[in-house]
Amino acid sequence: MTLWWIGNALLVVVLVVVIALLSRLLAAVERIRGAADDILTHGVELLGEVEDTPALLVETDATVAQVAVGATRYGGSVATLLPAK
Repeated sequence: MTLWWIGNALLVVVLVVVIALLSRLLAAVERIRGAADDILTHGVELLGEVEDTPALLVETDATVAQVAVGATRYGGSVATLLPAK
């Protein structure tokens, strides 16, 4: 009979520990779910900003080409000013 009471006490202790661990696990899952929902909401908002990217890339390519032409002209001018080796 004593072993029966010890077994019941151990079972209660194990159940309390399992319930506490499940509670912590569910709290973490809820925090993850909230973060995932937040990411989804802001990701959809950012998707609207990405739609005009091809037009911006064309403008950026034109600017880079202008800078390259200017840098080449500057490099040629500097090369004429430096003494020959």
